[in-house]
Amino acid sequence: MTAPSDAVAGRGSDGRLSARAVAVAFEEREYTVGELEQLASGLADELARGGVRPGDRVALMSANRPEFVVALLAIWRLGAAVVLLSPAWKRAEVEHALAITNPAHAVGDSPVLGDLLPMRHLDDPIPEPSVPAADYTPAPDSDALLVFSSGTTGLPKAVRHTHASFDAAVRNWIRVLELTRDDRLQILTPPAHILGLLNIVTALRVGAWMRLHRRFTIDTMLRCIESDRITVEMAVAPIALALAQHPELESYDLSSLRFIMWGATPVTVSVAETVTARTGVAWLPAFGASELPVIACNPIRGARLDSVGKPAPGVELRVLSLETGNPVAAGEIGEIQARSDSLMAGYLPGEETAFVDGWYRTGDVGSVDADGWVRLTDRSKEMIKVRGFQVAPAEIEAVLHGHPAVADCAVFGVDAQDGEAIVAAVSRSAPVTAEELVALVSERLAHYKRPRAVMFVSEIPRLPSGKVLRRILKEQYGRSSDE
Repeated sequence: MTAPSDAVAGRGSDGRLSARAVAVAFEEREYTVGELEQLASGLADELARGGVRPGDRVALMSANRPEFVVALLAIWRLGAAVVLLSPAWKRAEVEHALAITNPAHAVGDSPVLGDLLPMRHLDDPIPEPSVPAADYTPAPDSDALLVFSSGTTGLPKAVRHTHASFDAAVRNWIRVLELTRDDRLQILTPPAHILGLLNIVTALRVGAWMRLHRRFTIDTMLRCIESDRITVEMAVAPIALALAQHPELESYDLSSLRFIMWGATPVTVSVAETVTARTGVAWLPAFGASELPVIACNPIRGARLDSVGKPAPGVELRVLSLETGNPVAAGEIGEIQARSDSLMAGYLPGEETAFVDGWYRTGDVGSVDADGWVRLTDRSKEMIKVRGFQVAPAEIEAVLHGHPAVADCAVFGVDAQDGEAIVAAVSRSAPVTAEELVALVSERLAHYKRPRAVMFVSEIPRLPSGKVLRRILKEQYGRSSDE
């Protein structure tokens, strides 16, 4: 591993980043800006010969590795849009994603994707470009990215970001985190998740040094903070909890960190305070979504744990009453809505209810006080947030309904130390065990969608319209857990 001081080699006397500056580290290998450029040009050349054209959609399903970055840059170089598929997905999930996005080409390292589309495998060597590559300049309003976010109606939807909207999100992330080329990051979140992708592209844009990890372990994370002198760490609730509970946390030198960003869920104050007391490192809570990647963030100086911060530059927020739909006074609770130049262009398939008069309905309940501080008080009504991922109950329910012994079912989330835990309430028409049902979901869906508990009930409470009364199920689960 190259020493941290060597990572800035190649900067000119004017301070500009040169081709010899290290951009990406992975295991024992480092890639300079020039190497990434050469690899992206070579892959773009190969993809163009394979028929990729401006405006095409290219599916990308890959582990967190340098070739993911190269593929991303190559696809954008050709003016095509990237369709990001989670490497954790099973066949049925990938089939659904391909059906609604209809990509013409595929790149990745997943046998699942390779079985469904002719795929350029990222393990294969990347050739030298045949001619000096000339970047295609796409229209700002053309699609750059389709990333998946589960909707309240069930199966995941593709969030469409244009080059202009995602560029605005990157600029906002740079500003709120005050990132410079002297910063050093490690990417622990999956690259197909909006936070992982945003961090990768932001680091490239600002010229920061970043390390990619094929998989996450808390000890690897801590060792790399120490050895790589990481300056900005990103975390979600499970990582924060693992830090707080680590028996040897004090043995690591974390003095290089400017802060640890907490995203995806509201801060668990006791966990954050424990980590700060043991390490001296402060937290920076932030708030975003696949649809609008940077909604709010705490200021670098004066961050608070009781708020996700203030609206990011160019982001407007309003709060509407849950009962009347009218704007509420500062500090009052309601649905948070947003608009910004970094807002998605829309969903695939389309969903009219995502917008009201040009405002995006976040589905989050909270308040914005007179000074602009944003507080979240509740989750979206039905979505379950599991370790930073949004999970739609209807998707799991569809799998459970496929079991012949399941007469009816409903899925809901309950508070847990690492965010929310999935619970499935099941009414049986024949004998079946909780283990069988959990195994069925594990076989069909990504691991983070697996129920943590199954509660057997005589019937699922519903309104006459058929809507599940999840509140009643949560109360039943709470009582049974207390017994």
